[in-house]
Amino acid sequence: MKYFSISEASAQLNIPDSTLRYYEKKGLLPLIERDDAGRRLFSENQMALLETLVCLKNTHMPISQIKRYIDWIVEGNRTLDARLEMMQKHKQAVLDEISIMQESLKGIDYKITRYTHQIQERNQDED
Repeated sequence: MKYFSISEASAQLNIPDSTLRYYEKKGLLPLIERDDAGRRLFSENQMALLETLVCLKNTHMPISQIKRYIDWIVEGNRTLDARLEMMQKHKQAVLDEISIMQESLKGIDYKITRYTHQIQERNQDED
């Protein structure tokens, strides 16, 4: 199995080393292995888990919920139903947020169009 150093993991995930250290401190990276010098080693399985963690964080899942999700993974298959329900609820929350953002974007587009038109009129008046 291939292992990644913290700098390799952070580069692959495009997040700072400090974020990985923070996630470990918050209990989001269980069972991290270390080499003889005490440096963190991330297995391919842990990298997959990290990708999921970053996805959940990027979609605004609170750390406390991510922690619960990670704990359920550690508990094993008996928590599959709870994990599925959590992902379904989070998906709906993300879709709701996307909908709000799309509606808000319409208002921003309106303002851009309005200001562009006003600037064009001002420039014509100045000519």
